[in-house]
Amino acid sequence: MFDLTIWLTALGLLLTFGIFGWLYSLYADDVSIVDSMWPMMFLLASGWYFVSDLPEGPRAMLLLVMVTVWALRLAAHITWRNRGEAEDKRYQEIRQNNEPHFRFKSIYIVFGLQAVLAWFISLPLLAATTGSRPLGVLDLLAAMLWAIGLFFEAVGDYQLAKFRSDPDNQGKVLQSGLWRLTRHPNYFGDFCVWWGFYLFAVAAGGWWSILSPLLMSFLLLKVSGVALLEKDIAERRPKYADYIERTNAFFPGRVKP
Repeated sequence: MFDLTIWLTALGLLLTFGIFGWLYSLYADDVSIVDSMWPMMFLLASGWYFVSDLPEGPRAMLLLVMVTVWALRLAAHITWRNRGEAEDKRYQEIRQNNEPHFRFKSIYIVFGLQAVLAWFISLPLLAATTGSRPLGVLDLLAAMLWAIGLFFEAVGDYQLAKFRSDPDNQGKVLQSGLWRLTRHPNYFGDFCVWWGFYLFAVAAGGWWSILSPLLMSFLLLKVSGVALLEKDIAERRPKYADYIERTNAFFPGRVKP
């Protein structure tokens, strides 16, 4: 169920992956690449858990396929979105706050930190992969929650990208499609995906990995997700204040009049 050696080895793999990303960031003078690396860290961990344990049941293979679909889509989306752009303003601020020598400090401030976070959050993937219980109703619920999450995340990203590609929408606020139901359908989707992974872990007997989805939820709501994005957006987009009044921040709900 829980193999400390497999889990610690995964940490080494993720840190090594982070070092390669850091080396590239020195060449590009841009640490934004870590955003594309983030979902791939989970794919790397999930793949390692699978090949290390070589489980016989279908749950592990199903989970690996789901992680692969989620990770590749998200990584591709972020990479395409950031192509040709300057370093993300979040990282520009981190860079300014950690000069001098941020280029070298970023190995632990950015890449090392994300590798450790991904390693800890990947615990449900380890539990679900190495568990030996047969598939059951909880696995079906987990798959459904994952599918709902992937839908909100992928469709939300597509709708936002399409909205931003129209020059006439510059300075405007997207309030249609999934963005009519929640101000952050992509973050809500990620939330569902990770609680879906956790339900797979519970079905395999890994209820003890509960801290992982809780941490991911905290990051999405209070750290790198909703709270960070909305910190000053109302100042930059006056219409966003009205959007806040009428639309739920995270969980989809009825639009207020």
